[in-house]
Amino acid sequence: MLVALVATPRVGWAQVKLFLKDGTYQLVKNYEVRGDRVRYYSLERSEWEEIPASLVDLEATKRAREEEKGVHKKELEEAQEIAKERFERPAEAGFEVAPGIHLPQEEGVFAFDGTRVIRMIQSSAEVVTDKKRAALLLAVPGPLLKSRSFVVLAGAKAAVRIPTPQPTFYVQSAEGLGAKLELIALKPGKEARVVEKVEARQGLGKPAELRSALPLERAQVAPGLYRLKPTQALTPGEYALGELVQQKLNLELWDFGLDKLSGK
Repeated sequence: MLVALVATPRVGWAQVKLFLKDGTYQLVKNYEVRGDRVRYYSLERSEWEEIPASLVDLEATKRAREEEKGVHKKELEEAQEIAKERFERPAEAGFEVAPGIHLPQEEGVFAFDGTRVIRMIQSSAEVVTDKKRAALLLAVPGPLLKSRSFVVLAGAKAAVRIPTPQPTFYVQSAEGLGAKLELIALKPGKEARVVEKVEARQGLGKPAELRSALPLERAQVAPGLYRLKPTQALTPGEYALGELVQQKLNLELWDFGLDKLSGK
């Protein structure tokens, strides 16, 4: 059972933040006030639940919904603009990835599927905590249990879909980003994709970040330009390229998905 610590609105992720008067909130699909009770459909547990209305901050809930509507509209407009420019095939621009096919000249992360260059979209991940584990930690004295949280990306699927199981990625960055990116297989879910699990024991060392990293062939092919390629064909699913900074994963990720090829 997960409770969001930091939440970023995402287009297409149908959710409502039902704020409580203690400052926390529940992620719900819908809610209704029935006398002195508030009934809501929990996205965490996929069922209807009720709590006393005296515990719910309805004004904060309404205010947050209005703010998120504005953010969602802006994000949708931005996503539509990015979608128009996502497939690039300039005649004479940057590095030539194949005869007659060039990268754009600006910095960014791009995927080449054998016929076209696809501009990757950066997505912000969020951290959520395991509520059950947190409750156990309160009951068990001392550092006997590990605290546990997850890094997740909103939505069941990435906006970028790549039609080949072994794409080539090109990373243009003056900061050498291509030398620090890692390919991660994501764990799918109905409302979010899990990037990694973070575990720690109170007062005992640094938290451990557990993720499914996949091997990459990596080569610098030009100043500020790296070519990355999975060493093996990827299976249909959800993936992300993430930057490692001192072995810590940056929460700004380039996510993508591979759909099952027709006839296979």
